[in-house]
Amino acid sequence: MSALKKTALTVTAAALLPVLTVAPASADTEHRPAEKKQPIPPAAMSSVGGAPLGKPGTQVSLGPGAPVLPKDVSGRSWIVADAESGDVLASHNAHWRLPPASTLKMLFADTVLPRLPQDEIHEVTNAELADVGEGSSLVGVKEKQTYSVHDLWLGVFLRSGNDAVHVLASMNGGVAKTVMDMQQHADELQALDTHVVSPDGYDANGQVSSAYDLTLIARSGMQKKDFREYCSTARAKFPGVEAAGKERGTFEIQNTNRLLTGDSGISPYKGIAGVKNGNTTHAGATFTGVAERDGKVLLVTVMNPDSGESHAVYKEAGRLLDWGFAAAGKVKPVGELVPPKSAAPSSDGGNPAGNGAPAKTHAGASGAGGVGTAIAVTGGVLLALAAGVFLVNRRWPLRRR
Repeated sequence: MSALKKTALTVTAAALLPVLTVAPASADTEHRPAEKKQPIPPAAMSSVGGAPLGKPGTQVSLGPGAPVLPKDVSGRSWIVADAESGDVLASHNAHWRLPPASTLKMLFADTVLPRLPQDEIHEVTNAELADVGEGSSLVGVKEKQTYSVHDLWLGVFLRSGNDAVHVLASMNGGVAKTVMDMQQHADELQALDTHVVSPDGYDANGQVSSAYDLTLIARSGMQKKDFREYCSTARAKFPGVEAAGKERGTFEIQNTNRLLTGDSGISPYKGIAGVKNGNTTHAGATFTGVAERDGKVLLVTVMNPDSGESHAVYKEAGRLLDWGFAAAGKVKPVGELVPPKSAAPSSDGGNPAGNGAPAKTHAGASGAGGVGTAIAVTGGVLLALAAGVFLVNRRWPLRRR
């Protein structure tokens, strides 16, 4: 072979070599979506509930015989807590302030629900529906139609209806007042990561909460009988449009909480009793749930899982609940769900009101603040909030489906 031919072959081989080594990788990545750059949690976050909860990453203290945490949990932020004692069993970026989506409706309900009688009838106006965000989840509230407050709350809890939220907010004095009331109530609950901009959780600049705060809010809401019943209702009838000369019809609505109702490949979770799910462009999927098993009541919140798994927020919440029930009594708490300000002991060591008499509130009271002493008997089950104690009794009356 001539020197000229050898040189040509060497050049050709050298030119082809990069193509042969690069081409397969290029073909492989052509159909694979580019990896998202994941946000990093703040290096220091709120320490409400305990210093470990303010640290980024997973916080857990396993004792003898405790199961390890499930590996297939991708939520940016999550928490597992004992609803009765308030012990936080494990958490991950618990105080990371993230968009909450419709889980913020728990705060809306906990704030406004006690103020409006269930049997009050209201005729909806065009103005009340004018500011409902584009693409919002709706239950089907129509202007110039009448609805009971009970109907509207079913629309909020089951269908996450922003239309129902805006009507109830109007009945509470308007959206702006309701936002202010919600913020005051969040502050009272010591949900200090939460900043309210819209009452329905619709994406808005600056609107944030955290897995810790959403769990606090859910725990507060579950003290109320009406709240418990609404969030555990799987299906209900909602009023249709009223036509002259005809009896007003209804249509069925189903709860969008897949761990409650099951759907799309998700089975109902054993012992689930609420609470609320959400999903928006900026928040991703969010979920707070409460479940009871063998006398133990747990709360779990998962925010923005990114595994790509179908219905990941429900599956991850279920895995964390399974872990929590198995780990109960075998882990050292890494923090606590703090009581509301008014339920904490006062500086003089007395009651939260500081006047020798406990502050009182009940499910039918007006006003957003103050949890001192409330006693409710439901089917012979006692629920007590004593001065200086914020406690869900072991026999917390969760509704059976």
